[in-house]
Amino acid sequence: MSALGRVVRAGVGRRRVQTVVMVLTTLMAVTASVLAAGLLVAARAPFERAFAEQRGAHLVGQFDGARASAAEVKATADAVGVAAAAGPFLSLSVRPRTASQSEFVPAGVDLPPLTLVGRADAAGPVDRIELVEGAWPTRAGQIAVDESEVPVRPGARLTIPDAPGSPTLTVVGIARSVTGTADAWVTPDQAEALAGALAGATGAAGASRPSSSSSSSPSPFPSTSSSTSLSTSSSTPPPASSASSPSPSPSSYSYEMYYRFHEARTDADVAAGRAAVAGVVPEGVMTGARSYLTVKQEQTANAMAFVPFLVAFGGLGLFLSVLVIGIVVGGAVGAATRRIGVLKALGFTPGQVVRAYVAQAFVPAAVGCVLGVGLGNALAVPVLAEAGDVVGAPTTTVPLWIDVTVPMGALVLVAGAALVPALRAGRLRTVEAITVGRTAGEAGRGAGRLGRLASRLAPRVPLPRAVGMGLAYPFARPGRSLVAAAAVGFGAVSVTFAVGLALTLGAVQEGRLLNSAADVVVEAGGGQGPPGADVVRAGGEEEEERADPGAVADALRAQEGTARFYGTAQAQVAASGVTGATTVVAYEGDSAWGAPQIVSGRWLDRAGEAVVTERFLDAAGIGVGDTVTLTDDGRRTTVRIVGAAFFTEGGSMALLTSTTTLADLGLGADARPGQFHVRTEPGTDPVRYLDSLNGALKAAGVGAVARTGTPGTSGVIVAMDALIGMLTLMLVVVAGLGVLNTVVLDTRDRVRDLGVLKALGMTPRQTVAMVVTSVAGVGLLAGVVAVPVGVALHGAVTPLMGDAIGMSVPAADIAVYDPPVLVLLALGGLVLAVAGALLPAGWAARAGTATALRTE
Repeated sequence: MSALGRVVRAGVGRRRVQTVVMVLTTLMAVTASVLAAGLLVAARAPFERAFAEQRGAHLVGQFDGARASAAEVKATADAVGVAAAAGPFLSLSVRPRTASQSEFVPAGVDLPPLTLVGRADAAGPVDRIELVEGAWPTRAGQIAVDESEVPVRPGARLTIPDAPGSPTLTVVGIARSVTGTADAWVTPDQAEALAGALAGATGAAGASRPSSSSSSSPSPFPSTSSSTSLSTSSSTPPPASSASSPSPSPSSYSYEMYYRFHEARTDADVAAGRAAVAGVVPEGVMTGARSYLTVKQEQTANAMAFVPFLVAFGGLGLFLSVLVIGIVVGGAVGAATRRIGVLKALGFTPGQVVRAYVAQAFVPAAVGCVLGVGLGNALAVPVLAEAGDVVGAPTTTVPLWIDVTVPMGALVLVAGAALVPALRAGRLRTVEAITVGRTAGEAGRGAGRLGRLASRLAPRVPLPRAVGMGLAYPFARPGRSLVAAAAVGFGAVSVTFAVGLALTLGAVQEGRLLNSAADVVVEAGGGQGPPGADVVRAGGEEEEERADPGAVADALRAQEGTARFYGTAQAQVAASGVTGATTVVAYEGDSAWGAPQIVSGRWLDRAGEAVVTERFLDAAGIGVGDTVTLTDDGRRTTVRIVGAAFFTEGGSMALLTSTTTLADLGLGADARPGQFHVRTEPGTDPVRYLDSLNGALKAAGVGAVARTGTPGTSGVIVAMDALIGMLTLMLVVVAGLGVLNTVVLDTRDRVRDLGVLKALGMTPRQTVAMVVTSVAGVGLLAGVVAVPVGVALHGAVTPLMGDAIGMSVPAADIAVYDPPVLVLLALGGLVLAVAGALLPAGWAARAGTATALRTE
């Protein structure tokens, strides 16, 4: 090993604490940066690869089949900006029923509504369907289903009970469309036959179910604006009368066209393409559209939500790395001036001295980079696996170029931070370095007018002398004190940012589920699951008898401890502009107190209104104030979107409306509440309330059961909390070690002064108090300054996390810093500074007086 190598190895081994500090700070910075960059790039890779291979559609357009012919729709392929197109394909909504037993579902189960498309083959210039298993339908009576929508395998049989004769279709294939153009596919002739049969059966559809107006039980709630019939004002159009006509109508079928545009990189590009397509057909013929960017966002949302806060932590870690490494190398140069002089006397050139001290920072940083790359890749695996599963692609890994670029960038910053104090070491004169033993003026530099003034004022402060001397010391070394304040400040910013993220994620966890504000839920029977799920029963099992909603409501009103309640019903129907089944959650009664948080618009106020998420609006290509047509069994009704809410239940694609909407669709008893959500009076014992309510329901002969509200936990949020906690802990430890290193340097510089003070009678306890208070004031000030910075960083990053999942985070979930929390966070800087100073303070207190006086 060369002489330079031995010097580097000796320096790294001799300063173990400083070496650990540099390893940890680069480990944290590289881990967060690799994870952020890896997720940003790799999470999108499975979708982008599948989209390119399958020639995915930039835009899927839906056209009213009753207002335009197939030829007119096909003419949209010549719209300005269209590079390729496929279609038109006949599309209709059907609700199949299983006709055979399978390992997933028994026979006789009604499946959710499916978007069925007539398509001759899986190939084509746009949206090439990937066959996962089996074959493509080639004749009547065959069907291929999407692997994620229908829980059946090839060989299973499905019937369409709403069509005359209940035609049976045999599943011959399992397929996947990268842009989700359909839930199932049949031949074009089969699609036309089903569309004609369903159109002919439309007139009988309304009579197949009793309407809500013919129900023997009145509404369990008083007459309110949210449970009246549909308004006839222009803002809430009544149901279309064509719902009962046997002729083809928009509720019977539509056409789908798939487009690829010359320019489709941004939302604006796709919107321009959509406008060009819509301009080819008469106004109102194009009833909906779906952008591939919306599909891409939905499929990568969970992974992309990690990126904003990981970028923030990575930036904090890199800045802290530069600061701490500058402290460490600068301290090493200041403490080893005589050693530098000896090295130069032995023949080391200034360049070799510079390289030696840069390498002493570079080696630990390189170890931290290697560990950080490994940890970042390991943490990315589960998140990237989920992104690949969505499109059926193999699990991707962090790209190699990120594993190389990120640590290289970190090492460049480390070398730059170490270079400044290393150059100072290279410029030292040999004789002066050996003679002085410390950098010239190090013992007294900085103790200028401000330092001398602070020393004179300290005895006059009504505090113990040791405390006063400690508080005055930062003025004697303002440069080093600013460095310590910066280290504490970065740590305090990190803690403030992390606490805000934890509080925001906690608020999102509590409010992400619908009706989570209820203390008690009463199940009225009839089968009702969470949004996006159907309740199914084994073949031959009779449906549970539904309790009379009026009787349940009477029991709740009479129950002591009930403060307020409302009912909900649920159904799955087809919604214009949205592919597949849409879950409708219908409210009856005063539901404002249990409504999800509204980010724009307002909550339901009258019949004919609906509230959805921003993700739903983007998927349907509409906004607040627009209308959506709901269809079920040939009946349809129109609702107007009056608000956008924040909730993640059911994929954030549920539509919230009043029970009147379901009644207008002819759902009859299914339009009446199947669940009641109850808020109890403050101070009510939940166990006693449940026992008493269940007893009252049983005594009244009402077949309903009450239970406590049990909101679920999101695994993604739990993972975020764990990652945030780990990164914050690493940052705080590094900041604390940076303070420790600064105090160690100060203590070594002042060791002779400490010896004099001990000779004059300073006790070990007073020594500890002096050393700790020398950084306590700086830490308190740094904490006070850091809190607003951390709050601002939280306010900037949190909305970006919402954007990643296609929804705005409610303002109430961002404004989470209450005054008591801010006070505690401001004190965090003091705690961090004191914690970092305790170890060197103990060392100073234990140092012998004679030893300290002999130290140079």
